[in-house]
Amino acid sequence: MTSVIRLEKLTKMYGSSRGVTEISLEVPAGTIFGFLGPNGAGKSTTINMLLGLIKPTSGRIRIFDQPIEENGLSIRRDVGFLPSDMSLDGHLTGWQQLEYFGNLRGDFDPAYVRELAKRLDCNLNRKIRTLSRGNRQKVGLIQALMHKPKLLILDEPTSGLDPLIQAEFNAIILDHKKAGNTTFISSHVLSEVQELCDHVAFIRQGKIVASSMMSDLAKATPKQAFVVSTDKKLPAALKKLAGVTKLSAKGSQHTFNYTGDSNKLIKLLSGYKLEDFSISSTDLESTFMTYYEQTSEETA
Repeated sequence: MTSVIRLEKLTKMYGSSRGVTEISLEVPAGTIFGFLGPNGAGKSTTINMLLGLIKPTSGRIRIFDQPIEENGLSIRRDVGFLPSDMSLDGHLTGWQQLEYFGNLRGDFDPAYVRELAKRLDCNLNRKIRTLSRGNRQKVGLIQALMHKPKLLILDEPTSGLDPLIQAEFNAIILDHKKAGNTTFISSHVLSEVQELCDHVAFIRQGKIVASSMMSDLAKATPKQAFVVSTDKKLPAALKKLAGVTKLSAKGSQHTFNYTGDSNKLIKLLSGYKLEDFSISSTDLESTFMTYYEQTSEETA
C-alpha cells in the first residue's frame, strides 16, 4: 500500500451551496501530510467525509486501500481523530473521559496514557469543566493518540496550546511517523505545520490550488533577496538576470524575488560595490500566496 488516503474527484454540495469541488489527492503511507487553507475553505467538510460522518455528493474515498462507505467501521479502528472543536463531558475528569473512550474501543493502555499526559503536561485528575481551552485540547490529543493508530487525522490540533507544548506535540507526531504511521493535519495556520510536513495541499474555496512535496514547493518558490548598493548600474543588470522578478528600489535598497541559480546571482553581484546583501527562502505562507496568485492569474 503506497497511499493511506486516496480521494478521487470528491465533491460535496449543501443544496446549492458549495462544500468542496472535485478534490483529488493521495496521502503516502508513513508521511505527515498538511491540508492547509483559510477558514471556510472546505477542510472540515473533507475530513468529515474521510471519516464517513457525511456522504459525498460524488467522488470516491479509499483509506488503507478500502472504500470508506463499505468498510467504515473497520477503517476507523485504525484511525485517531481530533476534531476542531471536540465535545467532552465536563462532569468527568480527564482520566475518566479517556478511560471511557478506551473502554468503548476495547483498547485502553493506562501506562501509555500516562506517558502522553506527562509529555503534554496534562493534569488528568481535574474535571474537564475546570480546564482551559488549551488543557481540553491536550485531552483531545491524548484520545486521538492513545490507541497508537496507523492514521492520525487532526483538525486544528495546536489550537490553544502554548509554544512549549506545541514543540512537544511536534515531537510526538515525528515519533508517530518513525513508527511507520501516517498523519493528516488540517490547519489554517500555515507556519505551525511547516517544519513537520513531507507533503502539503492547499485548498481555497473548496478546490485544491496546489499539492506537492514540501521540498518541491521550496524549489519552485522564489527566494527573497535584499541588496543595498549605490551603484546606479545594478538595477539594469538585475533586470537582465533570468529568475529575477518583482524588482523594486527605494534609494540604495533593492528587493526582488529570485528563482534562478544562487551562484549566478552572487557572481553578478560580485561585480558591484555592495553595502549589504541577503537572500532567504520564503515561508509556507508566502509559498501559498505565490501559488494562489498563479492560480488567480490562470483563471482570470
